[in-house]
Amino acid sequence: MNRKILAATAAAITGAGLVTAIALTPSASAGQQATAGDQVQSEMLAAMARDLKISPDQAKLRLASEQRAAVADNTLKKQLGMSYAGSWLDGSGTTLTVAVTDAAVGDLVRAAGATPKTVARSAADLDTAKLRLDAKATKAPKTVPGWFTDVTTNSIVVLANAGGEAAAKSWATASGVPSDVVRVETSTEQPRPLIDIIGGNAYTFGSGRCSIGFAVDGGFVTAGHCGTTGTRTSNPSGTVAGSSFPGNDYAWVRADAGNTPRPLVNRYPGTVPVAGSTEAPVNSSVCRSGSTTGWRCGTILQKNTSVTYPEGTITGLTRTNACAEPGDSGGSWLTGDQAQGVTSGGSGNCTSGGTIYFQPISEILSVYNLRLTVSGNPPSSTTTTPTTPTSPTTSNPPGGTWAPYTYYGSGATATYGGSNYRVIQPHTSLPGWEPPNVPALWELA
Repeated sequence: MNRKILAATAAAITGAGLVTAIALTPSASAGQQATAGDQVQSEMLAAMARDLKISPDQAKLRLASEQRAAVADNTLKKQLGMSYAGSWLDGSGTTLTVAVTDAAVGDLVRAAGATPKTVARSAADLDTAKLRLDAKATKAPKTVPGWFTDVTTNSIVVLANAGGEAAAKSWATASGVPSDVVRVETSTEQPRPLIDIIGGNAYTFGSGRCSIGFAVDGGFVTAGHCGTTGTRTSNPSGTVAGSSFPGNDYAWVRADAGNTPRPLVNRYPGTVPVAGSTEAPVNSSVCRSGSTTGWRCGTILQKNTSVTYPEGTITGLTRTNACAEPGDSGGSWLTGDQAQGVTSGGSGNCTSGGTIYFQPISEILSVYNLRLTVSGNPPSSTTTTPTTPTSPTTSNPPGGTWAPYTYYGSGATATYGGSNYRVIQPHTSLPGWEPPNVPALWELA
């Protein structure tokens, strides 16, 4: 990695690598295991009562009934063989119906405590029909959000958005599924993956892969070289709402609704909380998370570093001796539970060591008027749309010590236009960021 682009071409961490990273802990005692089990069941019953709108006692009875039904169903599935055509519980979760293609096995079903129903097609027949649709998935109309085996009607259901029903039926027929097996249902579904936005996790854009830096209200921050403004992302889905590279190396992605920002960074395994963004001094320990090499640590060597990549010079970076590799770009840097920045680039690798630079977090938050998602605050909805500040008006500097392209750390002071100013948020100055124009960065001293 002798250039900035910690690009998306490197392979992700292997399963073996993850296994070796898991710490071994002593086994819990039987008493501890029982206590943990009781707690898990109690939490499950509470969630069932809340979401199914039943009492905790009803939830407990339902869960016991469902467990008995599962045992009976699995036993019958083996006994009935090719006559088995699926099973389902009624709305209360108490009555199990088992579909069969041979009425003669009804007594066997009743002996197991279930109700038999004779149907035309076995479960194997339905599965075969669905496999034919799966094989033609790439040719499914855009108006078809999905399809499934429905044992309650002994058919294959193809979902279709309004107006697309005829196209859905034609596609199913062309896939080789008999028309009497398929049932088309009109649906409003527009499925998409729903993801917790956690620092260090991978996301993709086009044919590339980078890492999430930190969750913010409405999405996440990452490296600028991971996508220009308007670029679409996947896992989580979203759009790059702002990006700066070269000169800077930062961006933020406005995530689509349903993806939830979390105040966490992946430690591979486990996560660590993000409580704030207090800047750490030189020689502080710092750890970074990335989707290629996981959790790696080192120390802060220097700040306000300029580095030249093939694409141009980046200013205001922090230089470290922690390693990183392609695909780690954009990932999180933490000292303790305080966010420090997002991975930019550098040299070396995690076998021989390296020198890696990160873009400080404070500047990213300031430029795009973002709020870091931190522990202690409830997760924010990605339907919130942070506003991007308008560019401040620029005038010719009327004299003073302030200068553009200069890093101003915590407590720094500068004069401009005959007035003294003190830094509120550390940042690298740019033309247009004169102290009187950016009250989020400077205050009168």
